[in-house]
Amino acid sequence: MFNLDPSSLFARLIVLLIAFPVHELAHAWTADYFGDDTPRMNGRLTLNPLAHLDPIGSLLLLVAWFGWAKPVPINPYALQRKSPSAMMWVSLAGPASNFLMAILAAIPFRLGLVSINDARLAMINASSNFFPTLPQILYLFIYINLLLMLFNLIPIMPLDGEKIASYFFPPSWSRFLETIQPYGPMILMAIVFLGILGKIINPPLFLLMNLLVG
Repeated sequence: MFNLDPSSLFARLIVLLIAFPVHELAHAWTADYFGDDTPRMNGRLTLNPLAHLDPIGSLLLLVAWFGWAKPVPINPYALQRKSPSAMMWVSLAGPASNFLMAILAAIPFRLGLVSINDARLAMINASSNFFPTLPQILYLFIYINLLLMLFNLIPIMPLDGEKIASYFFPPSWSRFLETIQPYGPMILMAIVFLGILGKIINPPLFLLMNLLVG
């Protein structure tokens, strides 16, 4: 998990500087589209990584494959006035952007421009290389974007999936999500440290990786 060789760190740095800003910009742009100028007023309608990156979340992504960015501030009341589904679309925009980035990064593999075997070989030999290869960067870019998408779709506060699920769930289920909102961070910590997170995310993660790169 803690792969600190230079080539892997450099590859994850590239992912960090692209995937997180695009994810947060997707939230900000969608909120702005629905009439909430809060992200614009807070300088979040930008791809500048400095506007989006969280120091601790960024460090964790570099050393442990997993992290987070600064949440985009929004005004739920402004969104609700515009459309009952606005909050759902704003929440969905972030994970959707990760999926789109993963698809785009998979195109070179599908066209035969880069080899999946070269990517895996580069990761096996990562400790002997200072800079990552292009196949290695693309493979990790796909992997981490899919990981971020699936994690954010978990319907537990403060993840995007909570707002998405609340829109589609029956009222009784939505009320249950509201009840456990204050305990969301503790629940997430529990499923991470108990190893439950991997059991939830790994099956769809590996399925999507196979679909995208083979």
